[in-house]
Amino acid sequence: MALIQCNFYAESLGLSTTMSVILPEQTKTQIGLTNVVHSLRHPTLYLLHGLSDDHTTWIRRTSIERYAAALGIAIVMPQVDRSFYADMVHGNRYWTFISEELPRVAQSFFPLSEAREDNFVAGLSMGGYGAFKLALNHPDRFAAAASLSGAMDLTDPRCLTWWPEVYQLVFGNQKVEGSNSDLLHLVSTLGSTTDAVQKPKLFQCCGTEDYLYDQNVLFRDTCKKVGLDLTYEEGPGDHNWEYWDQQIQQVLRWLPLRKS
Repeated sequence: MALIQCNFYAESLGLSTTMSVILPEQTKTQIGLTNVVHSLRHPTLYLLHGLSDDHTTWIRRTSIERYAAALGIAIVMPQVDRSFYADMVHGNRYWTFISEELPRVAQSFFPLSEAREDNFVAGLSMGGYGAFKLALNHPDRFAAAASLSGAMDLTDPRCLTWWPEVYQLVFGNQKVEGSNSDLLHLVSTLGSTTDAVQKPKLFQCCGTEDYLYDQNVLFRDTCKKVGLDLTYEEGPGDHNWEYWDQQIQQVLRWLPLRKS
């Protein structure tokens, strides 16, 4: 595997930003087949950070590079500050960045597949919310999404107590309920569409001691009600890296990677 720290200018943000990228190594056979190598494009997992983290946190806190080594998958870890993956009322346009510019830029820099069936997104806490927000708003782009201890309901009044300053910077006086930032609304909307519409596979896990546990149960029950393809796991665990380091390994095993 190759680990790349990529610094680049993001037009949607109007500033330079960075992402950490893990790329699979090509075999000697692939390197020898130059005409084939140019067409090789890797399946990609966009791996999102939490509220107090950045683009380096998955590398520093877990062995994600080692876990992914046998899968032939690229991992893109962007930096989005404390944005809740939104176009902030008092801040930058991180939703536009993460949903529109980042995939385009990453695919132009690196040999990443553009095919829906090769694109996945996962994250923890705020990043778990962001992962489901991406997949539920753009089911045509992502085949699967995973949330680890995600913030599943930003309409919950307790959010104003948990993250008062951040919440005001991100949403201000905007109404979250019924918007593209309301995961429960997105689930209900997608679940009510026809079977012909592509719907991502979802993986959700949360520790039973986590302060976001009841939000995760609510999201699980909403998915079951509308019939979305959700794999749900719970068990002893808190909102910490001991739990997430274990569960990201389960996420990688669960990903519906195409067999070469």
